[in-house]
Amino acid sequence: MTSLSRRSVLKGAAALGGTSLLSAPSFANSSLPVLRAAPASAQLAPAGYPATPVWAYATGAEGRVPGPEIRLTAGDRVGYRLVNKLPQPTAVHWHGIRIENAMDGAAPLTQAPVPPGAGFDYDFLAPDPGTYWYHSHNRSTEQVARGLAGPLIVEDREPWLGEAGAATRELVLVLDDWLLDRDAGIMEDRWDDLHAASHGGRMGNTVTVNGAAYPEMDIQPGERVRLRVINTATDRIMPLSLPQLSPRLIALDGHPVTPRESETLVLGPAQRADVVIDGRTDGETRAGLLLDPGNGEWVEIAGFNHSGDTPASRGSDVRPLPAWGTLAAPDLSDPQRERLLMEGGAMRGMREARFGGEAMGFRELAANGMVWAFNGIANGMDKPIFQAALGRTVRMEMTNQSMFPHAIHLHGHHFTVLRQSGAANMEGDVRDTVLIGADETVEVAFVADNPGQWMIHCHMLSHQKSGMMAWFEVA
Repeated sequence: MTSLSRRSVLKGAAALGGTSLLSAPSFANSSLPVLRAAPASAQLAPAGYPATPVWAYATGAEGRVPGPEIRLTAGDRVGYRLVNKLPQPTAVHWHGIRIENAMDGAAPLTQAPVPPGAGFDYDFLAPDPGTYWYHSHNRSTEQVARGLAGPLIVEDREPWLGEAGAATRELVLVLDDWLLDRDAGIMEDRWDDLHAASHGGRMGNTVTVNGAAYPEMDIQPGERVRLRVINTATDRIMPLSLPQLSPRLIALDGHPVTPRESETLVLGPAQRADVVIDGRTDGETRAGLLLDPGNGEWVEIAGFNHSGDTPASRGSDVRPLPAWGTLAAPDLSDPQRERLLMEGGAMRGMREARFGGEAMGFRELAANGMVWAFNGIANGMDKPIFQAALGRTVRMEMTNQSMFPHAIHLHGHHFTVLRQSGAANMEGDVRDTVLIGADETVEVAFVADNPGQWMIHCHMLSHQKSGMMAWFEVA
């Protein structure tokens, strides 16, 4: 993979079928505020390059990348009327929020895509505090890659900022990966790149933080800051490092963890991490957020400039986040056991899988744009991969028999990691998206307490589009 250059845009780095439509676009008059999806422009490349034409969300006059931050308190409602000003149908998925099925935005499973010029009302309760995001869930490989994503922050009911051992303020860092040409335009001839899809996915050549290349942020020496880090890339896994800033992990995918040191943080697409950092007190005035783009050479993608007085010492211990108190614990005494087998891709492939109800060999699957499968089925949207009774504990073994990692996301639920091989996960962590390396197995459990039809898919969106898509039903 091509490494990232500090001050220039890189040259190219990489070489749903549907079920029932449960809800239609709403055309009724709505008192909800508008969230508009429309063409816009953004300065993604460094200064000196042209602005990039993007698709963006807006709550005001101008769309921006990332989309406007939506912030509320746990227990409050999120309410927006999506207005589609794009040349394609679209829908909004509220990633990680455990909401009612009809509001999940997972077109075409939970709603029909919203046609150009039409609207749809999203109105739901956000029960759990944490770091989340929203993004397009129709033609996602293209629409997310064009910029349709934004942060969704749900604050704790109990105060945390400013308390003993906690941070005094926070920064939201939305990380993204763009494939740009020499004129900083999005390369539009790669949406159906099956070669990329059969490998690690459609990789970009420019990484942005909050929509900018190499932004600089201010921090005081010794200041304790909470970073809410979100990987909104379509396919890029992001190993991150915060040297000289004593990073401590306090939450994953919105759910608190016991604070622990985190020298290197690996975020797959759609994963989030909340990290506490302490500004430097060694007299140096700068630190960086570093990324390994895949070649083992760490490069800086954002900087922290230190200035001002050093505050009083806060000590080394970090105050844990308040517990959710809303997530049922899995009952492992007699769980429903399910298996998710991942097969396909380059360098290993699969002998055959079912697609559209027919058994096909790998060549025929590839001719239909399918190179991945779950449990021997590519894009298995005609019937659920499993069904669970409401309130039942599901224990799922996820086995990756391919040569590439996958970020598996369950809609509508968080799950507990029970057993893992590999270093990307820790037993006991609660997540909504789990990164599973080549030839690894991860075992998770969750309580199926949210009724409806819920997608399960790889959030490396090139993999999702080319076969890694299914759904399960809770009833």
